[in-house]
Amino acid sequence: MESNGGGGGSPKEAAVVVPSSGDATLGGHLARRLVQVGVSDVFAVPGDFNLTLLDHLIAEPGLRVVGCCNELNAGYAADGYARARGVGACAVTFTVGGLSVLNAIGGAYSENLPLICIVGGPNSNDYGTNRILHHTIGLPDFSQELRCFQPLTCYQAVVNNLDDAHDQIDRAISTAIRESKPVYISVSCNLPAVPHPTFSRDPVPYFLSPRLSNQASLHAALDATLAFLDKAVKPVLVAGPKLRVAKAGGAFVDLADASGYAVAAMPSAKGLVPETLPRFIGTYWGAVSTAFCAEIVESADAYLFAGPIFNDYSSVGYSCLLKKEKAVVVQPDRVTIGNGPAFGCVMMRDFLSELAKRVRKNTTAFDNYKRIFVPEGQLPECEAGEALRVNVLFKHIQRMIGGAEIGAVMAETGDSWFNCQKLRLPEGCGYEFQMQYGSIGWSVGALLGYAQAVQKRVVACIGDGSFQVTAQDVSTMLRCGQRSIIFLINNGGYTIEVEIHDGPYNVIKNWDYVGLVNAIHNGEGRCWATRVRCEEELEAAIATATGDKADSLCFIEVVAHKDDTSKELLEWGSRVSAANSRPPNPQ
Repeated sequence: MESNGGGGGSPKEAAVVVPSSGDATLGGHLARRLVQVGVSDVFAVPGDFNLTLLDHLIAEPGLRVVGCCNELNAGYAADGYARARGVGACAVTFTVGGLSVLNAIGGAYSENLPLICIVGGPNSNDYGTNRILHHTIGLPDFSQELRCFQPLTCYQAVVNNLDDAHDQIDRAISTAIRESKPVYISVSCNLPAVPHPTFSRDPVPYFLSPRLSNQASLHAALDATLAFLDKAVKPVLVAGPKLRVAKAGGAFVDLADASGYAVAAMPSAKGLVPETLPRFIGTYWGAVSTAFCAEIVESADAYLFAGPIFNDYSSVGYSCLLKKEKAVVVQPDRVTIGNGPAFGCVMMRDFLSELAKRVRKNTTAFDNYKRIFVPEGQLPECEAGEALRVNVLFKHIQRMIGGAEIGAVMAETGDSWFNCQKLRLPEGCGYEFQMQYGSIGWSVGALLGYAQAVQKRVVACIGDGSFQVTAQDVSTMLRCGQRSIIFLINNGGYTIEVEIHDGPYNVIKNWDYVGLVNAIHNGEGRCWATRVRCEEELEAAIATATGDKADSLCFIEVVAHKDDTSKELLEWGSRVSAANSRPPNPQ
C-alpha cells in the first residue's frame, strides 16, 4: 500500500517526521494525506457531525477549508478542482449533507474524476445500538447514506474504529487516485481528535504503481492496428474524453504529429488536446460538428477514436454516420479493431506512444479538408443600439480569450455547450463542461473549484435557468478573492429544453441578476457587475472587465431574445427529441 515513493509521481526520498502527540490523530493523518496527494483546498459545509474533523483540517498548514453555501456546490467545486489538480475533496455532515452532495458525486463519477467525499458520521458508540439519531430518516439504521453512495463511488470507508482507520483512509484515497473515481469516507464524530499509535508518524508518501500493459497483447494490438490503418486511403484521428483518465494527451499529440492524419475532437474532449495542432479540423459532433469536420470524419475509410464515449448526446440522438467496421476504438485499457479482434490489458498511453513510432504518415484526409474548406462568413454588423445577438456575444468572447490571459473556459449545460464549442482556444487555455451527466447549475460550483485550483482568470458562460439553481456560491468566489468573468445569458428560460420539448415549465421567473450579485457582494471583496443589451455596451463591459476591473470578480448579464439560439442547438435538439420520443418496441 505504501512505500518510500512520491505521491503518484517519480519516487523520492522523504524524511519521516514524527508529529507531536496532539497531531498523532485520525484528523491530522487525514489532513496530511490530502495535502500529500495534491489537495490544498477542501470545500465544506459544517454540520455538528463534522465540526471536530474540520478543526483538524483547518489546523493543517498546507490545507484550506473553503466554506460553501450548500453541499451541492461543495461537491461541484470539488469536481472543478479535480479537473484542474487531478484530485478534489469535499467535507459534509451525515445524511442531510451526504444526500445533498450526492448529485455532484454522481457527476464526478460519470466524468471519471477522483473526488474524496468526507462525511462526519455518528458517534462510534451509537453503531450497533437501537438509537434513533437526528439527521437520519428516523430509523435506527445508519447505513442509508452508505447505500446511496455505493453505486456512485468506487470505494466506501466507514471509519468508526481507530484500529483500522489508518488502513481504511489510505485505501480509500489511493483507490480514488488509481481508479479516477469518487470515494466515500465516513468518520465518526468522536474520533478525529483521539490520538492513536498508527498515526504517530507522518504518512509515508504513496507510491501507486502504474498500470502496465501486457506486452504480448500490446504488440498484437499494434500489429493489427497498423495493418488496418496502413491499408486505409484517408484515415482520421479523433480525441475522446477518456484521454484525461488515461493521462494520454501527450501520447495522442505524438501520434497526431507522426501520422499526418486530420485530427478532430469529440465535444467532451475539447481542451484535452491543443487546437493549435497543425492538422486540427475542429469538433466532431455528428450533425452539429464544426463546419467540414463531420464530412471528413464520416467519409474516412478508417478512424481511430482515442477514449470515446458514444451516448445519445454525443451522437446527436444516435444519428452519427459512423461504421463500426471502420473504427479502431482505443479505451484506457483496451483496443478494439472494427468488429473484432479486441485486445485487453493494453494501456492507452503505451499504445498511442508505440503507434506513433510505427505508423505510416498519411495526410490524405487533411489534404481533402483543405480542398473543401471555406472560411466562415462575417457576422452581419449590428446597428447602433440593436438588441444583442448571442453570436455577436461569442464573437467578442473569442477576441477576449485570444487577447487576455485566461486559464480556462467553462460552459454550462445549455446553448453555451454549442457556442463555446466554436471558440478557438489559445495555447494553454483549458476547457470544461459536463456532457455525460449534464446537470444544470454545475458550472457555478465547478467554476469556484477550478479557479481556486489554477489561481487564474476563468471565463464561464452560464444560462439564467442554470444560474438560478446554484447562484449562492458567487459569494464564496468573492470570499476567496477570485477574478473570474461570468457571462450570464438571460434569455428567460431553459432554452435547451425548449428545443427538445417545449412547454410552460421551460419559462422561469426573471431575476434582477446584477442586483442579486451586488447584494451578495455587499461591499466585501472585489466585484463588478453590469447588464448589457447591445454590442456597444458589451464591448465597454469587456474592456472594463479586462482593464480597470481585472483584479475583480466580473459579472456581465447579457440580455438576449428567448429564441436566439445557435443553429447547432436547433439541429441537436430536434434529433435528441426524436431519440427520446421513439415509441415502445412491439411486445
